[in-house]
Amino acid sequence: MEKTCVTAPGAPAALGPYSHAVAAGQFIFLSGQLGLDPVSGNLVPGDVKAQARQAMENVKAVLASQGLTTAAIVKTTIFLADMKDFAAVNEVYASFFEGGYPARSAVQVAALPKGGLVEIECIAIRA
Repeated sequence: MEKTCVTAPGAPAALGPYSHAVAAGQFIFLSGQLGLDPVSGNLVPGDVKAQARQAMENVKAVLASQGLTTAAIVKTTIFLADMKDFAAVNEVYASFFEGGYPARSAVQVAALPKGGLVEIECIAIRA
């Protein structure tokens, strides 16, 4: 199976030696997306909801570079700096789907890059 590294216009630049995503067969494995403004590379101002919204917009940009939408997502992992933000992130996250939600895990971590409050990674499939 061949793999292709994806660099997505409209998504923030990678913060290290990784691709926005890797396509392998029918699957697209997206790297974690923080609530970074794609132009400035800085965290968007505001609370965890603002960062979650931007993280999902960044996910959408990576998916769009492959001709996909959030409907193609089969699995997500959400990393939270504080599990107390779980409900707030859920509210934002749910607004990016029209039912038929992907499988998901959510975990609290010690810290996220740039002091982020939430990071979202996912796996999508080409139908």
